[in-house]
Amino acid sequence: MDLSYWEIKTWFTDVDITIIGSGIVGLTSAIRLRQKFPKANIVVLEKGFLPQGASTKNAGFACFGSLSEILDDLNIHTEEEVLNLIKKRVKGLQLLREALGDRVIDYQNLGGYELFTKENEALFDICQNKRTYINKLLKPVFKTEVFSFVDNSFDFQNIQPRYGFNRFEGQIDTGKMIDALLKKVLRLGIKIINKCKVESFSEDMTSVKVKTDQFEFSTSKLMIATNGFASKLIDQPVKPARAQVLITKPIDDLHIKGTFHLDRGYYYFRNIDNRILFGGGRHLDFNAEETDEFGQTEIVQNSLETLLKTTILPNTNFEIDHRWSGIMGVGTQKKPIVKQLGNNVYCGVRLGGMGVAIGSIVGRDLADLLE
Repeated sequence: MDLSYWEIKTWFTDVDITIIGSGIVGLTSAIRLRQKFPKANIVVLEKGFLPQGASTKNAGFACFGSLSEILDDLNIHTEEEVLNLIKKRVKGLQLLREALGDRVIDYQNLGGYELFTKENEALFDICQNKRTYINKLLKPVFKTEVFSFVDNSFDFQNIQPRYGFNRFEGQIDTGKMIDALLKKVLRLGIKIINKCKVESFSEDMTSVKVKTDQFEFSTSKLMIATNGFASKLIDQPVKPARAQVLITKPIDDLHIKGTFHLDRGYYYFRNIDNRILFGGGRHLDFNAEETDEFGQTEIVQNSLETLLKTTILPNTNFEIDHRWSGIMGVGTQKKPIVKQLGNNVYCGVRLGGMGVAIGSIVGRDLADLLE
């Protein structure tokens, strides 16, 4: 891009802090940095015309993990690590709600449910047997029992007769959330540059040179908040994970209300605007879904539609209205990576599919690396 004198002077001169990524982490970090440094010149760079990745493409679950997900986490983490993860998710949701307000993000506490297919009787039995243990583990956080089992009141088919219930789980409108964050950032005098992809950066003791697909400039500090795309810029243990999603056309008298998990959280669905939003299935082909390319695959889309027809809406006529995908950042560990990488470079990445829950706290912690 051939920048003018005015563009260089107004947007890219004396930049104090540059944030790569305008998702939940990047925008929350920008807001926190403005509070800490009221006079700083802060610029947010975003490669898409809207925030790319997962922040505007997720299912809008205000959750901290289903019973089977938590049991899965205990296979690779200690009890203390899992408890700290859940504390972080709960605190992150609290920060998000406090920052924007429940009405603005359309937060609804409709409860969360976990379904178990007829073929998954072993997992169903394990979760029932381990429920008391998990409730005891989480007691310090919630002060009461979190998980229970209830009857199949939504008339799902081909599942176990009872399913898990978590009364602390809610849902939000993802679009309204990001829109509110963007407006708040702009009101604070923070610049957001869209359609600007960062290709590389280099640093010395006092500054960082940022090379984009449009131009180059220097910044005093660089914050990387690109989550699933992080491996394009930094060498950290985080991999992309694509999540495919579809949504039905409006359904008359839709009786399903809440957020729902299936098969250890690899499938998830909810009600929104008299529709069913349904996503997941990356466990059907982990290798294919370990990508930062958006798109759909036949194996996942067929699976989602089959489960809609046979399990979720077995006696209801429905049509698919739209399909999309998002890119998450995952790794062998669920703990997010928030650290200083160089003299003036920092990152907040690897949200592990829990961006709505922990995005705000990761953004805050990222900003707090700067003193």
